[in-house]
Amino acid sequence: MSLTAGLLTVSSSRAAGDAEDRGGPELERFAREIGAEILAAEVIADDRELVAERLRHLSDEVGCALVLTTGGTGFAPDDVTPEATRDVIDREAPGLAEAMRAASRAHSPHWMLSRAVAGTRGRTLIINFPGSPKAILEAGAALAASLPHALRLLRGEDDPHR
Repeated sequence: MSLTAGLLTVSSSRAAGDAEDRGGPELERFAREIGAEILAAEVIADDRELVAERLRHLSDEVGCALVLTTGGTGFAPDDVTPEATRDVIDREAPGLAEAMRAASRAHSPHWMLSRAVAGTRGRTLIINFPGSPKAILEAGAALAASLPHALRLLRGEDDPHR
């Protein structure tokens, strides 16, 4: 089974065309590096219901094995990506978010301000990445080795380590 991914850039200014989306292309590079086929990539506004709806769509209707978001994980009042993600996931995967924060620690004094979450919806893994392209690169490096294994387990495939 091939690894399929959906990507969401969550940013009102980028969705309105007021700023360039630099996070989305970096997220796409990361997804391709881990062998993902990109089925969808969208730029949407910081709106909790909209983010939740698009996460459901990518998981349930498009059938992505992996959904990656960038943006909306900070402390600004309109940063609602983690809340929208919690609205749609069945189970949280806190180790993934913890690993991303830990990876950022050496690079930013603000590493602990990320509210990113990760979790599963059915057989889809959803991960909130930071908005900064540099931080996406750092966070992706922390997760890359474990994601294929996590996705095999989520699909119910035999674990070669059992």
